[in-house]
Amino acid sequence: ETGIKNIQWITGNNFTVKRGQQQIEEVISTWEVHESWLHWSEFLQEEELNHSKRYRYRVCWSVPTRRKPIPRATASVYFVIEISKIKPATAPVEVFFTLESSRLIHRPEQCHFREKWLKDIIENKIILMERL
Repeated sequence: ETGIKNIQWITGNNFTVKRGQQQIEEVISTWEVHESWLHWSEFLQEEELNHSKRYRYRVCWSVPTRRKPIPRATASVYFVIEISKIKPATAPVEVFFTLESSRLIHRPEQCHFREKWLKDIIENKIILMERL
């Protein structure tokens, strides 16, 4: 395993939805994903919890080709940026992500992202489409 490149997470008091999205893009830029993969990201919603606020984002991945400029299937990665209401405002935000069709929660700083995860999601979707 090569070392995981760590991101300096912004502090809770410096957080904005836009900064959060920029930080997610920063994380993705450290992932070893072939250049044929394209992605776009969007902010989904804000959630108010007792001890924190959560900001949800989605990153949608696909491999367009000349023959199929509109891919048959996409793979989504969902990010949550959590801001504690208990920790000091100067504490860094917490960041987690999950893959579509999986409940496993990953932390970017502890996880070596694998392109195979995206491929598996798309392959499984295409298999399902072909069965229908």
